[in-house]
Amino acid sequence: MSYRLNGKSVDRRTFLKGGAAAGGAVLGAQVLGAPAVLAADGVTLRYLGTAVNQSADIAKKCKEDTGITIEYIPVTTDEVAKRIITQPNSFDMVDSEYFSLPNLIPSGNLVGMDANKIKYADKLSTVLTKGTVDGKKVGMQGTAPAKVFYLEGEHSTKFAKDQTEWITLIPTTYNADTLGMRPDLIGHEVKHWKALLDPEYKGRTALINVPSIGIMDAAMAIESAGLIKYGDKGNQTKAEIDFTIDTLIKAKKAGQFRAFWTDFNESVNLMASGEVVLQSMWSPAVTAVRSKGIKCAYPGLVEGYRGWASGFGIPKTTRGKKIDAAYDFVNWFLSGWAGAYLNRQGYYSAVLETAKDYMKPYEWAFWMEGKPAAHDIHAPDGTLIEKAGAVRDGGSYAARMGHVACWNSVMEQNEYMVRKWNQFIAA
Repeated sequence: MSYRLNGKSVDRRTFLKGGAAAGGAVLGAQVLGAPAVLAADGVTLRYLGTAVNQSADIAKKCKEDTGITIEYIPVTTDEVAKRIITQPNSFDMVDSEYFSLPNLIPSGNLVGMDANKIKYADKLSTVLTKGTVDGKKVGMQGTAPAKVFYLEGEHSTKFAKDQTEWITLIPTTYNADTLGMRPDLIGHEVKHWKALLDPEYKGRTALINVPSIGIMDAAMAIESAGLIKYGDKGNQTKAEIDFTIDTLIKAKKAGQFRAFWTDFNESVNLMASGEVVLQSMWSPAVTAVRSKGIKCAYPGLVEGYRGWASGFGIPKTTRGKKIDAAYDFVNWFLSGWAGAYLNRQGYYSAVLETAKDYMKPYEWAFWMEGKPAAHDIHAPDGTLIEKAGAVRDGGSYAARMGHVACWNSVMEQNEYMVRKWNQFIAA
């Protein structure tokens, strides 16, 4: 689905010339609800990404505040990566996942984002920039964003070991993922990832069919069951991959899995219909099921969470006013409204303090602090998600993001892993 909106864009050169004070004035006007005076008329940004962060509401609000035209190009996670490598001129900006970067950056088709042009660069979440929450290290197995956050230079195809001014992707959203489940159909508490392979749920479980993500959920379950101890679940050796896939094939032939989904809406429908009671799931999908009045849980499991993060990038083919508009859009996106919108779906925003300004205190307390809801909790469209008194599954931001065990990743043996995964799906 595409959304075409007409408007204007801030001139980035003017923003930089005026320094931080000028930037604050521009964004401050937006916060107060007065659209800024913008310079690049009629710019359309072709925004490539999955449907997760793409919203007609965000596009509409962006137009009102900045005049920037957003044209969404919604595709699957794998298709995002393919287009970056093969068709970089088919979009002006991209929302991609950090775990894809080891495959994408060597192509040279993404340029470094200039931190000096990002108003909130020093406010970006430390779990992404440093791998810490409240000063404490989180699990770094897999492609932790902190490992691939900076480039050596604007056009570099190598990641920097230390902080530089060139950022691979400016974060959009991130989360700590676990297993989604139907407590009303299960009838008891589930505490471990190994439940995904438990014969008790034979024929009623599902895995995400994106190899790089699905194999991580599988590894969490297999290790939880005590079948193997991985060196790094996100960077398995060939022998470990073989063991993972063999275990999955045995489970599949025994009838363990009901489905393998690739689309957000598929996961929602599988859970809402009751076809599955336990599966790979994303937090907003859980929210979507709950918005239908159906019980759906997303509990913190003993072994921890699988983390992921996505961010905005710019292809080398974007030029002139398109570059200006892209930076303007990113700065607007980080300024609070969009972050609050996505937080209400169960995501976490890249700059928490700006999003907090656009959330009611009880919303912030529920979503971020893990406190009982003082009032009913509603989705961005007004649909009731939780009644007063409910507590977010997994608790606070610190409890959830601070308990990440591994991150979505691209393995060194990625090609081999994908071949083996496809054997599993075809078995």
